[in-house]
Amino acid sequence: MWDGIFTGLTTAIAPFNILMVVVGCFCGTFIGMLPGLGPISAVALMIPITYGLDPSSGIILMAGVYYGAVFGGSTSSILINAPGCSSTVVTAFDGYPLAQQGQAGKALALAAYCSFTGGTIGALILLVAAPALASVSLSFQSSDYFALMVLGLTAVAAFSGKGQVLKALLMTIFGLMIATIGTDAISGIPRFTFGNIDLIDGISFLLLAMATFALAEVVMAVLKGEHKDEDVPMDMSSLGSMKLSKEEVKQVAPTAARSSLFGFLVGVLPGAGATIAAFLAYGIERNLSPRAIKEKFGKGALRGLAAPEAANNAASTGSFVPLLTLGIPGSGTTAIMLGALIAYGIQPGPRLFVDNPEVFWSVIISMYFGNIVLLILNLPLIPYISRLLIIPRPILIPLILFFSITGVYLVSFNSFDIELMVLITVAAIFLRLLAFPMAPMLLGFILGGMMETNLSRALIISDGSLAFLWQRPLTALIMSLAVLALMLPVLGRLLGFGRLNTESMAVADKGEG
Repeated sequence: MWDGIFTGLTTAIAPFNILMVVVGCFCGTFIGMLPGLGPISAVALMIPITYGLDPSSGIILMAGVYYGAVFGGSTSSILINAPGCSSTVVTAFDGYPLAQQGQAGKALALAAYCSFTGGTIGALILLVAAPALASVSLSFQSSDYFALMVLGLTAVAAFSGKGQVLKALLMTIFGLMIATIGTDAISGIPRFTFGNIDLIDGISFLLLAMATFALAEVVMAVLKGEHKDEDVPMDMSSLGSMKLSKEEVKQVAPTAARSSLFGFLVGVLPGAGATIAAFLAYGIERNLSPRAIKEKFGKGALRGLAAPEAANNAASTGSFVPLLTLGIPGSGTTAIMLGALIAYGIQPGPRLFVDNPEVFWSVIISMYFGNIVLLILNLPLIPYISRLLIIPRPILIPLILFFSITGVYLVSFNSFDIELMVLITVAAIFLRLLAFPMAPMLLGFILGGMMETNLSRALIISDGSLAFLWQRPLTALIMSLAVLALMLPVLGRLLGFGRLNTESMAVADKGEG
């Protein structure tokens, strides 16, 4: 192992490979900032360039583009509520309200620090425990994945306001329903397509996210008359300070550490990915927060921004575990990188760090350098990136529309997606006017496909019996945690109600005395 690490370090610190890290991070950051063009598009654009490079340099470049795109995707989420990629949708929940409150500089700086923390912790764990973690990811079976998705759905309360849990549950069910549109992964039969061939592949998550957030936000601004607001201050003071106070650092540091570790573990599981990690980390952090902070979630909570940013970057690093050690892509982006490795004549799997140690270890070590490069690149650019906010609304709103529609079109090159996005935007505006939260729908949509597929597989293995829910200790443990997560708010209310009754009776007794 130590010989392999030394070989990888020698390869990673070669001047040309350091240059590839810088170029990859720079390109990835700017591609990630464009709404709709996420890490998959960014890495795909790099494939022709990597053909002329040796395997180590090519994969280092693509890895730099990958976590650079995830790092940069938060920028458009925070500034204009248009997620750069699916894993930064959650960043918009608290990042965009912070920008509206004149704290765009602080939000972008916090996102940069937490992304660096997540990526660095992920890279260090990957360096030490990559081969061992491969056996962990292999030990997960369909029943365990299903239980994990159920646990994820219990976080729905984290995305609902006070007294809106029922609305959040309805929106989650709506998201699960949308996830069933398309071809059934098990039987291969199209369903709920209404005879439309364009719906056979289902609805794109990016399309749904851009319609419910970016486009809906623009239309809501027009309905409120904000598009006529040309009296925008043209000085940088309106963007707020980039500095975090000692109290704020103390508040977000444990969140960043917890979310980094959790995000990495989710990223290790094949198919889970950074998007699920970000949603789950946000839900967990809200549930762990004190009541005073919990009520700020969705309105500009620093913890609400720190959790998904640390988690999605750590998960991006974690997704390299199944790719490099098992030859199984952990996400859509690593699937493209798997193809690139095979094109180089390298077969990812258990023998990769024996047969090609320079590729295996150099990619892992370059991730640590990449996170340092990203921090150095992004922090000085924040004041200039933030100038996007001082563009007058009559100019900014058409720009958001252009980037949102173009981003979705470039994924499929299908005009039907644009028409569908408009329909979903109209529905989203109607639901928002009725105070229905959009985030639970996205959570249901993300988890719906994986839930259904793993439930079907688990039922096939258990001959249609639900006994799979408690036969495996790991499945039983995760399901128990899900039940506990559902019961905690109810128990909390009951205990609070009982305490309130006791106090009122005591006051009444004193009054009679």
